[in-house]
Amino acid sequence: MIDKTNFGLSGDDSAVSPVIGVILMVAITVILAAVIGAFVLGLGDGIGDSGPQASLSFSEDGDTVTVTHQGGDNLSGDAEAVGDPIDNNRESVSGLEGPGSTGTFDVNGNGNISIVVDDTVVATYEVTAQ
Repeated sequence: MIDKTNFGLSGDDSAVSPVIGVILMVAITVILAAVIGAFVLGLGDGIGDSGPQASLSFSEDGDTVTVTHQGGDNLSGDAEAVGDPIDNNRESVSGLEGPGSTGTFDVNGNGNISIVVDDTVVATYEVTAQ
């Protein structure tokens, strides 16, 4: 006979376990799909790939700017000065490698220049002595 006080429910929670199991399986599937999708689309590429970090100082003497490497990473690539005050907007800065090293380049006006190593801007400077 059916118990009319609790509508035939005996207080058994046996159906709760399968429902929680299904929810956990769906959650794991969604997380796994997101991780695989991130790798396939390359969203994790480039994380932690930063250019060199260096402290540079600048001094001007007429048409020549001297750059001194004060500290930080070695600038092992080809350093270039890039900007409007430079002929053809680009000039190599040789000798600028590790701390204590210096390099020079010529300018022909005022404006901003950037020191670029391997397509990464390491420092910027505003030429004002002209």
